[in-house]
This record gives sequence, structure tokens and C-alpha cells, in this order.
Amino acid sequence: MFTANIQAVGNSLGLSALVATIPLLAFFVMLLGVKARAHVSALVALAVSILVAVVGFTMPLGLSAYGATVGAVHGLVICWVILGAIWFYQITVLSGRFEDLRRTFDILGGGDLRIQAILIAFCFGGLLEALAGFGAPVAITATMILALGVKPLKAATAVLIANTAPVAFGAVAVPIDTAGQVGGKDPQVIATIVGHQAPLLAIFVPVLLLFVLDGIQGVKDAWLPALVIGISFGAAQWLTASTAIYNLTDVVACIASMTVAVLFLQVWKPRGIEGVRERNGLPAASEKKEELPAVRIWMAVLPYLIVVAIFGVANLWKELKKTLGSVSVTYRIDDLANAMVDKTGKAVSAGQYKFTWLSNPGTLLIISGLIVAVIYFFFNENGKYGFKFPAIFTEFGSVVHRMRWTIVTIASVLALAYVMNLSGQTVAMGTFLASLGVAYAFLAPALGWIGTAVTGSDTSANALFSKLQVSASDTLHAAGVTGATPELMLAANTTGGVVGKMISPQSLAIAATSVDMEGKESDIFKAVVPWSFAMLVVVCALVFLQTNVLHFMIP
Repeated sequence: MFTANIQAVGNSLGLSALVATIPLLAFFVMLLGVKARAHVSALVALAVSILVAVVGFTMPLGLSAYGATVGAVHGLVICWVILGAIWFYQITVLSGRFEDLRRTFDILGGGDLRIQAILIAFCFGGLLEALAGFGAPVAITATMILALGVKPLKAATAVLIANTAPVAFGAVAVPIDTAGQVGGKDPQVIATIVGHQAPLLAIFVPVLLLFVLDGIQGVKDAWLPALVIGISFGAAQWLTASTAIYNLTDVVACIASMTVAVLFLQVWKPRGIEGVRERNGLPAASEKKEELPAVRIWMAVLPYLIVVAIFGVANLWKELKKTLGSVSVTYRIDDLANAMVDKTGKAVSAGQYKFTWLSNPGTLLIISGLIVAVIYFFFNENGKYGFKFPAIFTEFGSVVHRMRWTIVTIASVLALAYVMNLSGQTVAMGTFLASLGVAYAFLAPALGWIGTAVTGSDTSANALFSKLQVSASDTLHAAGVTGATPELMLAANTTGGVVGKMISPQSLAIAATSVDMEGKESDIFKAVVPWSFAMLVVVCALVFLQTNVLHFMIP
């Protein structure tokens, strides 16, 4: 029998928390200092986490290995989502319809490469995050932006930054529902508070994307439409998050921002179009372009309308959602399940992973892809579009081969996360932060940031730290900080996780694979980590102000 002890090292919480950071430091040293590839860095960090678990936190080696195995299985399930997303995208490429989709965004963006990229990464990517999450938005939008002619590093950086504001309400608000369930609080109240935090990031993200894509000149040329897109997205988030349909917050926000963008671009004319193309090494835009018929625009957009429909029905039709969720495969290790107990002797649910494969976003993406393939097969406009049907199956094998090291990375990172969680390493870090008293009101989002950076999932970060956040709130209340309500702390954990996702090894690996930068994850990390830190400071400051001054933002 094993019970995690967060004071295992020298009977000291501080020392235990310090030792618990070693696996994370090992990963980043390998990635940035040694410049090892992401999967090598993750495997080294996993080995270090097991060593720390066994030597520092007295977890038996066998249990550590079992925990890593369950985590790896969880990682493979996440990979299933990413494989489905990239394969779905490849269907549009094989059919020849992707070029029409690119030209559709060209029309919507007024021919401005930067506005096109914002519409794809921020608006369209947010919609994918709302429905699928788990890396699918990064995988799909990165390849689309790369096809516009944006350089690989810029494309990867842009999509990772864009995939921030929508994350809290991603996968139909699963992170918020998880925070409510684990923390024992009303998820709608948590959603309302998050809806008063995330929009303040969303407003400025499109402007940041301009800077990433085209430097200060891009900001000068197109700051107004970028700000309009950000404000419309943030306003829709703020309003929808406070209602009973908070699960659809990102869907509403993305549709609203896309609609406002299209209307605004009817009266605003892009500036510096040729300049941005020249700075990106692209040829000048052709003045004469073949007219794009409405039917081709419709057929190019159709795959993503089908995705919205499939995910909407699967997640919002309660009876169907229950039926799909009942079809599952369970992976269980009895020795781990029977040996892990809490301080009261109650078994910790850690020895198994339930894969609800039929309702999984990866499966839904594959179903969507098959439907699209059938439609494209029969409506191929006299052979100009379409493909030989076996090609879609051989392409899936090609995607798996291309993603092989990414799969290793993600499986290793989730194995690392499970070992750190089960041994007490992650909770030791979190509890130490929570022991800092009044200062914790400022640092609360850092827990979500750490949890998401490690696991790549805001949902997982909430599962890890929600109980701790509620306990910290009780401690702050005892110290007289009455503004630190449990719901605010849970929202802080969620929003902090939002800005940690861009630096998670999982996200870095997905982005690198999508833009053909495998093995250069460290370059992407260097590009995004300053933005992650800066956004974290903003969130921390906002939560501190909400705790002490801005009480009107808390329902």
C-alpha cells in the first residue's frame, strides 16, 4: 500500500516542492540546453520523475512504472484525437478542395495574409477548440497557415498563441465542468468568472498575432481590424459565459467574431499587403484571379460545417451523448489500483483508464472525414476534384508514420504527469504555493499554468488542483481575505491553465509536426515562452485585483 506524502523529502514541504521541480527542469534543460528532440527530452524527464518518486517520495518502483504505463495509455488516447484531426485535414488536401478554402479565407481577409491568418488561427481555431480541443485546433490551423506562405516558426508561434483564450471553454467547457465537479462548486458560477477573465486576453490576442506575423509594421497596418475581432470575441465570451449555455461560449464567440470581421472588412481596406508578402518571401499577389464560384466556396467550407454539426449533435444531444459515452474500453492495472490509497485508507482511482472511444473527438473527426470523403467522391465536378477512395486509408498510415515521434513525446509527457501526480510531486508544488498566505491570491493562476504546462490539458490541470484551490480559499478566508472565494480560485486555476498550454511539450510537439519542424521544438518554445509568462502575469494581477478590489466581477 502506498499513500503520497507531500512532505516526504526531509519532512519538509518546501524541500519536497523544490525536489519535485527536478523532472520539469530536466525536460527544459534537455530541450533548451542540450537541444535534444522533444521525445528524447520527455523520456529523460520521465526517467528523472521516476527516480525522484522512488528516492525522494518513497514510491515503490513497480508502482511508479505502473503509473507511467497508465499515463502513457492516456497519452495515446490524446494522440488518437490529433491523428484524426490531421487526417481530416489531409482529406481536404487530397480532394483538391483545400486551395479553394485558402482562397475563401483570402476573400474574407481582403487579400491580407495577416488577417487571413488571424481568421484561421483565432476565429476558426477557436471553433475547433470549442468542439474538439486536445490539440486538434493547433494541428489543423498550423497546416492551413503554413499553406498561406507563412514561415514555419511564425506559423507555429501564431497558432499556439491563438489557442489561448478559447481553451477554458474548449471541448464544450469540459475544463470548467471538471473544476466544478472536483471542487464541489457550481460550474456555471465558475464559467461566469472565467468569462470575466479570458476576454481580457482575447481582446489583445489578434494584435499579438499581427506582431508575430509581421512585426511592428503589421501592427501599424492592421491593428484596427485585429482589435475589432478581439473585442467582438471577448464581448461574446463575456455575455455567453454568464448564461445557462456557457458550454457553447466559444462557439458563439467564434461565430460572432468571424461575422463581425467579415462585415468590418467590407468597409476597411487592408494596408501593406504587398509589404507583408515581400517580408515573408512570397511573390506579389496576382491582380487577375479566377473567380471562385459560390458552389466551390460552399464545398470548401463544407467539411468544417460537418465537423460543427457532428460535434454539436454528439455533445449537446444528451441521450446520444450518453449512448456514445457508454461504449468504452477500460485499461486497468490491478496492482496499482489496489495499492494507491489516500490518508484515510480510501483507494485512489489511479489504476485504470477508461477510453470512451465512440464519443472521443478523434473518432468523431474520423466519422466526419468519412462523410466528407463520400460527399467529395460523388460530387467531384467532372473529375476536377475528388480522389481514389483507397487513398484516404493509406493517408492515415502516412499520418501515423509522420507523427511517430510526436506520439512518443505525448505518451512520455502524460506518463511523466501521472508519475508526478501519484507520487505527490505535483501536489507538493501546489501545496507549497498555497501555503504562502495572502500572496497566494496573486499566485493562484500559476498552479493551473504549471498543471497545463506539464499535462498539456487545462482539464487535467483542474482535475489536479481544484480541491487544493478550494482548500487554499478556506485558508485565505481564515486569514481575512474574504474576496478569495472558492469559485474565484477555481476560475483562476482554469484561466492560468489557458496561458500555460502553449508551452506544454504536447502542444510544442503537435505544432512542430504540423509545420514540418520536428526536432526543433526548442525553437518554438523560445518563441512562445515570453508570451506565456507575460500573459500569466496579467492573469495573476487580474485575479489579485478581483480578490481585493474588483469585487463586482465576481457573481
